[in-house]
Amino acid sequence: MPRYHSPLAQVLIISGVCFLGPGMFNALNGLGGAGQLAPQTAGDANSVVYFTLFIFSILGGGIVNVFGVRYTTAIGCIAYALYTGSFVYYNHLESGTLTVASGVAVGMGGGILWSAQGVIMVSYPSENEKGKFICIFWIIFNLGGLIGGILPFAINYNNTGSLTDSVYILFVVLECIGAATALFLVPPTTVVRDDGSRATIFKSSSIRQECREVLRLFKNRWMLLLLPMSFSSNFFYGYQFSHYNGALFTLRTRGFNNMLYWGSQIFSVFLLYLLLDFSRWTRRKRGICAMIIILITFNAVWAGTLVIQLRYTKGGSDTDYPGGLVDFLDIPRAAGPAIVYFFMGVADSWYQSMAYWIIGTLTSDSYKTARYIGFYKGIQSLGAAVSWYIAARDVPYLNQLIGNWVLFLVALPTMFYTVVHIKERDTFNKLLVRI
Repeated sequence: MPRYHSPLAQVLIISGVCFLGPGMFNALNGLGGAGQLAPQTAGDANSVVYFTLFIFSILGGGIVNVFGVRYTTAIGCIAYALYTGSFVYYNHLESGTLTVASGVAVGMGGGILWSAQGVIMVSYPSENEKGKFICIFWIIFNLGGLIGGILPFAINYNNTGSLTDSVYILFVVLECIGAATALFLVPPTTVVRDDGSRATIFKSSSIRQECREVLRLFKNRWMLLLLPMSFSSNFFYGYQFSHYNGALFTLRTRGFNNMLYWGSQIFSVFLLYLLLDFSRWTRRKRGICAMIIILITFNAVWAGTLVIQLRYTKGGSDTDYPGGLVDFLDIPRAAGPAIVYFFMGVADSWYQSMAYWIIGTLTSDSYKTARYIGFYKGIQSLGAAVSWYIAARDVPYLNQLIGNWVLFLVALPTMFYTVVHIKERDTFNKLLVRI
């Protein structure tokens, strides 16, 4: 067992929190329309979620620096339970008001939770373990999406309508357990690595000070360069979840596909970790090789998606996809679209992990990391808000696919530029001064 105050123990705890909180949220969204036949309510709610996330993620780093990681993370996880519970209300009254309102709570709590998660995952490990810790987190976190796919798949195997109350209630219970798990986190200043060094150096921080530092992020060269990466990193969820998985497949098959999507991330991120922590190569060489792999994979995925997208223009019960909705038991029809969805998950895990790794190379100071991760998650959430807003409207599916592909290509040059200019080791801890 790892020491309680070790980086590994704390990463395992925050991984469990995200497994039970955001992991369940991702599982619901992955079903398309959060398991509802009419996706507009979930799409509108997600627009609210991610727009609020945009604001509170940028502020989240400062909030975590002032109030710590424990209680901010626990409160953030409770917000996910409120959102999931609102669908029970929707099932009975068919009113999306509570769901959209609870989206504000998720945006506020989630923005702070992800800032805390970034601090723990990126700044706690030593330089030669950053890839491993990202891998550990991503595997445990995506088990949430995997199990979140198994549950509705099993419970709703013979159900052709929306998810039942029992599934939503089960998700709420799991998210509440996640909030309780967050209470086992310790302050960053008490975390000690195996070599005896501390994960962070103590500096007092105030609300005024953090507001000033957050504003400086908008003039930070690296944050500005990484804006396209941040904006596009969750943009594809609206299309993939609602207009691919949600539009093409039966309810039980959407659950089955969820298992493929999140399950693919578990093994694929391990492969990326082997590359990013390969000590015989320099940081720069590892980063460039990873970027080339991501470039090839994403373009192949979008090309395969385009082939399928050209066969339909609308989804759901009135889809014009040849043969109607696809069921996983109809293997000849399901194999191609399901394989493409599997590799969408692979590409997602590599892109997200690469983004964290790049940010982790910029500094090892937990206070700066909190602000950098918060800024990244904020811009990421702004992109997701736009994506879900588009997904809830009558924008042609093909236009959404092309927009996602173009955004990815726009993000690549500045990601490559940042990787090429990576320093071989972070000297920040030697140069640390009181801010």
